[in-house]
Amino acid sequence: MTNNLRTRKPTRKPSIDYARPGFYFVTICTKEKEEILGKISEDIISLNERGRIVQECWLALPGHYPCCRLHEFTVMPNHIHGIIEIAAGPNVGAGFKPARSLSSVPASLSEIIRGFKTFSARMINQKYPDGLFQWQRSFHDRVIRDKGELTAIGRYILENPRHWPDDEENLHVGEFGI
Repeated sequence: MTNNLRTRKPTRKPSIDYARPGFYFVTICTKEKEEILGKISEDIISLNERGRIVQECWLALPGHYPCCRLHEFTVMPNHIHGIIEIAAGPNVGAGFKPARSLSSVPASLSEIIRGFKTFSARMINQKYPDGLFQWQRSFHDRVIRDKGELTAIGRYILENPRHWPDDEENLHVGEFGI
């Protein structure tokens, strides 16, 4: 019997423990990079209701994952950028779902992002049942190795709306003279 399903390549680096304390830069795109979270005008993002729900869910992460601390973050029309710090210490609960047991193991970056994507998509789809909001499978991450990288990536995130005309996630680059 032949397996016709495509084998998915792992997206996380196997040599990295994504539950260890540290800083992580993440980018999460909407499915097919659909520009559904807001618009950028004069270098400023104006979030629509979907974008505001995404922002609310992101900012709620530390309440669901006590090991999670948030740093710079921005919602763009079709993706988000953020810095998550996984702090040492006990992690209580199971993030966005009822806790079955207490654990002293911090949630992994993948678990935190899974909870964020699931909860934000569910909230958007409850509010807008006519369409099916989805995030792209997986997400991009980068381990931040030192304070210099943390500062540079934080600046990149905060300045991202200003660079939207040239952003690789902007599907309209090159259109209309952009």
